[in-house]
Amino acid sequence: MTVDTASTRTAYSKFKIDFTLILITGVIAGCGLVYEYLLSHYAARVLGAVETVIFTIISLMIVSMGVGSFLSGRVKNAFVGFVVLELALAFTGSAAVLICSGLMAGKFILPQVISETLGLPGGLPLSGGIFVTLNDIAGFTPYIMACILGTLIGMEIPLIARIREILHAEHLKNNIGTIYGADYIGAGIGALIWVAWMLSIDPALAGALTAMANLTIGFVFICKFYGKIKYREIMLAAHGLLFVFALNIAYQGPSWQAMAEDVMYADRVVYNYDTNFQRLVVTRRDNGPLGEPLLTFHINGHVQFASQDEDIYHSMLVFPAMMASARNDNILIIGGGDGLALRDVLRWNPKTVTLLDLDEKLVEFFKTPSPDGKNKIFIEMNKSSFSDPRVETLFGDAWLSVDKLIAAEKRYDAIIVDLPDPNHPDLNKLYSTGFYSKLKSVLAGDGAMVVQSTSPYHAKRTFLSIGKTIEASGFNNVDQYHANVPSFGEWGWSIATPHGLSGRDKIQKFNKPMPDAWATRDMIGASFVFGRNFFSEKSHIKINRPRSGIIYNYHLKDWGEVK
Repeated sequence: MTVDTASTRTAYSKFKIDFTLILITGVIAGCGLVYEYLLSHYAARVLGAVETVIFTIISLMIVSMGVGSFLSGRVKNAFVGFVVLELALAFTGSAAVLICSGLMAGKFILPQVISETLGLPGGLPLSGGIFVTLNDIAGFTPYIMACILGTLIGMEIPLIARIREILHAEHLKNNIGTIYGADYIGAGIGALIWVAWMLSIDPALAGALTAMANLTIGFVFICKFYGKIKYREIMLAAHGLLFVFALNIAYQGPSWQAMAEDVMYADRVVYNYDTNFQRLVVTRRDNGPLGEPLLTFHINGHVQFASQDEDIYHSMLVFPAMMASARNDNILIIGGGDGLALRDVLRWNPKTVTLLDLDEKLVEFFKTPSPDGKNKIFIEMNKSSFSDPRVETLFGDAWLSVDKLIAAEKRYDAIIVDLPDPNHPDLNKLYSTGFYSKLKSVLAGDGAMVVQSTSPYHAKRTFLSIGKTIEASGFNNVDQYHANVPSFGEWGWSIATPHGLSGRDKIQKFNKPMPDAWATRDMIGASFVFGRNFFSEKSHIKINRPRSGIIYNYHLKDWGEVK
């Protein structure tokens, strides 16, 4: 009986050790995955070239985790090493976003500070030398942080495996399998937490909360294995101080980041918000070109519209489609979550308008007044278009959602495609033959489709490829046109008709009354005229298929060449 009792106690003691270590492994694995997603997600929004940045950050972290695994063997005391590791991870993870945003802001503000200190003329640009170096450092910082975090994360699992064998005082047959099982499950839970919650909160707050989880695990580890840890009082004090540090970042970090972000925009940031899909930023200039406050709306750092010239863009987007369609009864808008294209469509008195957008929170910002009133001016700008009873709003991926419209045998008199530029591989398919063929299936035979087609000046190859891709999708006629939008520069659109006359010819024959807007009949007619030999390169431009990446690569190269 005594032997059995001792055996039972030993088994229970080993169970408690295993339970603690497996729980710790799961939590640190979840934290590691959050750091990975957080840094890649933040860097992509700041640096642009979203897919390239995300894959590079993740690849660097994976390689660095391998380096960390090798380095873990050089840690003599696994218990002390693990505690110090959690301290290092908590500090780096909580500060990474602020370090990156601070350096990003620094590269913008340093030239201004030097110019003011030396009394240089306000219009004199400061570039070269130290400014190029600072710009390079700011751009490389997210990658450096990825390597540091990856190395630290890679050291955790080998140390836990060593600690488990030391505590059991024997070589454990399935030690690696047990530890990695907990690691994979924890990483999966971390991914779910990131997608379900942290993706939509401020990056600085997300980093701080994850750091506090690391510190909590470190504290639990010290308490559980108190006798095996040297300098335990110092370690506990360090955990407490760093927890206060992370707590301060959780509280103040979003405002610090907002200050840094404010520097990165030409105008003052008055609103910023992260949805599950994108970062929304509103800037304000109190003395705009017309003497009125100028509000500019940005998504992931890219200008979507400015209050004082958005009517140019939206009337040139909407009016040609409405003029070229035989009827204006049923209209489909793809994108346009700001409601401004919708506003201009409603001016033509349609019977129904269906607007399809990916981001419900974006639409909510332009639809429902917030308690602080920050979005009131935008709802006034779109004339509360989302509240019109003729409007139906659908949410989801456009590629899949159009399939549902096809299955429901929907037909629209005009289709207006107001999507962001194809600056992300996921958007490439929405500028492809596959997508335009789907839209043709829901377009009336005597209708018209207009597609926002980026800048014919800065991104000529992209612009021409969009036109050729629509032609290859079964549309009988495709014309392209352009206008100057001060916020964007020279901008372009494509108009397509499935049968009969081209959109350009239909617009020339249009003789009905037009709603009041910036665009006039003559101006729209003149917008189809381009300079000599503009289309001479068209024969060499490639057509974009759903998985070809042609449009994305054209866009990446075209805008990358803009200085």
